[in-house]
Amino acid sequence: MDKIAKDIGDIQSRLLDHRPVVQGEIRFFVREFEEKRGLREKRLLENLNNMIIGANDQTIPKCTEAMQHSLLEALTRLEAANHMAQRIHLREQEAQQSTKLHACQERRKAEWEAFMKEQTVKKEAMDEEHAKAVGRLSTHYSDMKKDLTKFAPF
Repeated sequence: MDKIAKDIGDIQSRLLDHRPVVQGEIRFFVREFEEKRGLREKRLLENLNNMIIGANDQTIPKCTEAMQHSLLEALTRLEAANHMAQRIHLREQEAQQSTKLHACQERRKAEWEAFMKEQTVKKEAMDEEHAKAVGRLSTHYSDMKKDLTKFAPF
């Protein structure tokens, strides 16, 4: 019976007691990551650190310098383009004003021509009226002269 109890205890410890298996897995895990991968991870971290230091010391200043140069160049080009656009805008405004001025000049010229035609018509009417008045006066004075010659003794 002793043997049976001992065998049952062994079976029970194997079936229900997982501590030895878990301890073996823990030891394997620690050995895998600390011993085998530890140096590799450390080297990778050191390489990354060196790359970051190199980037901070060399790459970033070069990039910022290139960026500042490019931005300065872009700014000067934008300022030149803005200046050109302003000049074009001023020329267009001047052209619009000159076309408006030209239109006003044409309108004034047409008004002047109409005024001069009207003055010419009025002048002709006045000349005609004057000629009629001169004709009436000359006939009146000639009639008066005839009447005077009738009454004059000479």
